[in-house]
Amino acid sequence: LNPWDVMLCVSGTAIACENALVVAIICYSPALRTPMFVLVGSLATADLLAGLGLILNFVFQYVIPSETVSLLTVGFLVASFAASVSSLLAITVDRYLSLYNALTYYSERTVLCIHTMLAAAWGVSLCLGLLPVLGWNCLHDRTSCSVVRPLTKSNVTLLSASFFLIFLIMLHLYIEICKIVCRHAHQIALQQHFLTASHYVTTKKGVSTLAIILGTFGASWLPFAIYCVVGDPDYPSVYTYATLLPATYNSMINPIIYAYRNQEIQRSMWVLFCGCFQAKVSFRSRSPSDV
Repeated sequence: LNPWDVMLCVSGTAIACENALVVAIICYSPALRTPMFVLVGSLATADLLAGLGLILNFVFQYVIPSETVSLLTVGFLVASFAASVSSLLAITVDRYLSLYNALTYYSERTVLCIHTMLAAAWGVSLCLGLLPVLGWNCLHDRTSCSVVRPLTKSNVTLLSASFFLIFLIMLHLYIEICKIVCRHAHQIALQQHFLTASHYVTTKKGVSTLAIILGTFGASWLPFAIYCVVGDPDYPSVYTYATLLPATYNSMINPIIYAYRNQEIQRSMWVLFCGCFQAKVSFRSRSPSDV
């Protein structure tokens, strides 16, 4: 057994378990039906599928070695991770809209916008996952292979370019979010006729949280995306594994950042596992702008 494949399988198991819990909580709790939790559920579902894909890839690689099965599992992984990254972009857009259009955010138009974004994200992700299965692979032309077999160089270049574009959009939106947060905090402080220490603490905490979110996403995926562009299939496979493994960690961290820190999800976890009390009181869901 290749120890890198074992680590990817272990990573996939952890990812699947974490995100399965998030999906179960959101499906179990009728109160978690706001646009924010729909987006979190989409992210958790994509990461859950990615984790299952890593497990299936390991099983089929060593139990049922087949080129056809390899194409299916790789396509499944591409679609799942693409949906995960796209869901992260949708969450970022939602956070920006919740601040930029705060007065009209809780409207039917916002719900329609969220559903449209998710439909587009999953549709594009599915198409990207089908490309290798439909023939965009290097099974019959080894010279066109990329560092991720059986994907072609042009295929991984497309995927990397898409990631870079999404990362730049998220970076721009988070910069705008930071500006809005700082401006709102400053206006509130001025209305109180003085700048309190809590003003600076709150602003610094919000900006730091956004930096951690974007930094974690970039640190996880950028090495693999860059290596897919500059790497050569003749390079040792350890380079591919060493950059791919951290990318999977992003799906492991996402539930912690976007789900388990939320008070409503924490409360639903207690109800789901302990049954200690019934959540009869209606709690206001946090706005996606809460960071």
